Order: sequence, then C-alpha cells, then structure tokens
Amino acid sequence: MRKILIPLLCLLLVLARSGQAQELLAEVEVSTQNVTVSDRQLIQQMKNDMQSFLNSRSWTNQTYRPEERIRCRIFVGITAIPQSGTYEATARIVTSRPVYGTGYETSLLSFADKRWVFNYSPQNPIDYSENTFVSNLSSLLSFYAYIIIGMDQDSFAKLGGSPYYDRARNILTNASSQTLTSEVDPAWKDSESRNRYWLLNNLQDPQLEALRTGIYAYYRQGLDIFVQKPDEARTNVFAALQGVQQAAIRRPGTLLARAFFDTKSSEISDIFRTAQDQQQKQQVVTMLTEVDPTNSAKYQTIMRQP
Repeated sequence: MRKILIPLLCLLLVLARSGQAQELLAEVEVSTQNVTVSDRQLIQQMKNDMQSFLNSRSWTNQTYRPEERIRCRIFVGITAIPQSGTYEATARIVTSRPVYGTGYETSLLSFADKRWVFNYSPQNPIDYSENTFVSNLSSLLSFYAYIIIGMDQDSFAKLGGSPYYDRARNILTNASSQTLTSEVDPAWKDSESRNRYWLLNNLQDPQLEALRTGIYAYYRQGLDIFVQKPDEARTNVFAALQGVQQAAIRRPGTLLARAFFDTKSSEISDIFRTAQDQQQKQQVVTMLTEVDPTNSAKYQTIMRQP
C-alpha cells in the first residue's frame, strides 16, 4: 500500500502545481529604430528577460488558470544609449480582458510612459524584491505588473484592484528614493503631469473613486452581459460613463479619465450606435462631447441610424 501511495502523492503534487499559473501573459517588444545597435542578440535577450520576468513570476496569492492569465503588451522604444549598459526609452503599456460569452477582447488600458531609464546586462538576471529597490528595470516591470493586475481586478470586482495599487505604491516609494544606482528616473515623482506617478495617484485618489467603480460597471455590468441583455448593458454602461464624468469634473484633465476615453471612445460609439432608444443616444452624445471633446466626432456617429 505504501508503494502505491507515494507515487500517487507525487502525482497529486505535480497536478496541483500544473493547475497553478502565473497571472500575466505578457508580450514585450523592444524597438531600436531611433538608435544604432550593433549587437542584435543583446536586444533579443533584453526582450526575453523582460518577458520572462513578467510571465514566470507569481504576483499574487490567487490561482489563475492558464486561460485566465491577463493578456498585456509592453512596447519599449529605446531612444538613447548614454553609455554601455544604460538605456533611455519610452514605453507603451497595453492590457486587455475577454468579454464574457464572446471571442472579443476589450482594452483595459493603453498608457504611454515617456521616461524609462534603466541599466541592463544580459549577464545579470532581473531580480525582484517587494520591499527593497533592486534596479530600475525591475521596479518598472513590477510596478506595471501590479497596475495591470489591479485594473483587471477592478473590472471584475468593485474596487478589486486596491491591494495591487498598494503594492505598486510600495515599489514607487522605494524607486523614487533609491540611491543605490545612477538610474535617475524623474517619472517616479510628481515632476510631470502625465507620468506613472500620476497614473497611480489617480487610481488611489478617493475623489476619483467614481471612475474606478465606473470601470467595474462598464465591464462587468455592461460588456459582460451585452450579448444576453443589450438594453440593460447599455443602461449600465451609461451609468458607468456618468461615474467617469463625475471624476473628470472633480479633476479636470485628469490623466486617468483621459486614458479611459483614449482607449474606449471607439468602443463606446459602437455600443450605442445600434441602440433603439434615441433619447438615451442623445444623452450619451451630449455628455461625452462635453467631457471628452477630443473624440466628439466619434460620438456624433452614435446618432446615425443602425
């Protein structure tokens, strides 16, 4: 009996481990269009190391099935190499989630970070410590890992992302005060109006909470039921947009509201263009044109006959 139980226990342990998956399914692209790089293999290794850092680590204590992993992409454009092993870059962080009952992937965030400064050597692995600064590249990647997970959680549960924004805050605090390396990165502080400091600040600002609860209503109570209950879904999306509007009024020009509309304006237009309720359509167009005049031309298409 003992000879049977031992292999059985080993098998169960293997199955338990295989049933657990990391949270992120990240794709990293590194562009060198603006610089001259002779060692292409180094850039490929940089990309692989960034991708592995994001995908091979468990960022939460939750269990994610392989099909539940959060799809995200990070596009890194190197703009300068001041010295060997030191890089300046821009980055765009894009994340999405599936819509329940469909094959449609909807965008959660598309954010441009214009200041990445980091050291990289293929001989040194990208390490991570939650409570101490290791390197700026580690801090950048782990910071956005928690932002991505937080926004995904916000879309499935009201204010569900809060614990992950707290962890991102810890990374930001450590990175902004570090003196271990020469990686001076001003975007960890409030030096600019639209940087990662303000992205996190917006996500944790109590006066912008209506925007976050609006995100939950938009995705979970709107898009996720759209196929089964389109009229109810539109009503919930409209209520969600009112929450975003409230936040935008409290904080005119707020980064998070701007990022939301830049990401969702076309999708919002598609949601309401096929509606039969003309009064609702007019209310949506009026509200969105006021709060997001940049995309007013898209919103005007809502009034066209489906």
